[in-house]
Amino acid sequence: RSPEKLMPQDPEVEAFLDQLDHPLIAEIRAVRKIVLGVDKRITESIKWAADFSFDGNIATIPPRTKKAVQLFFQQGALIGARHGVLHGEQVRTANFKTMAEVQRKKAGLEKAIRGWIKVKDC
Repeated sequence: RSPEKLMPQDPEVEAFLDQLDHPLIAEIRAVRKIVLGVDKRITESIKWAADFSFDGNIATIPPRTKKAVQLFFQQGALIGARHGVLHGEQVRTANFKTMAEVQRKKAGLEKAIRGWIKVKDC
């Protein structure tokens, strides 16, 4: 099986993304794939945007931001380290303007997501 088939993709999120008019939709999908690929226990849903959860909300991709893919960590300070991708204090964001930037920041994003899981999984 391909890795995409193993990811816990929510059909509602897939439909949301299929209808989303965004100049960086490929980058949004790539960030989504990275987040979901970190741990099979991560789930996704649509609240007001695509949300990722593991024992609480990890992050949201707000689609209003058009110049970059913004991954919004509402409780990002709990993660601790910024892993080269997180910006801000209590609320943190990770921004991706190009596919090359998504790939360049992939390892840091995976570490940040694992940081959330480590905090919540103890």
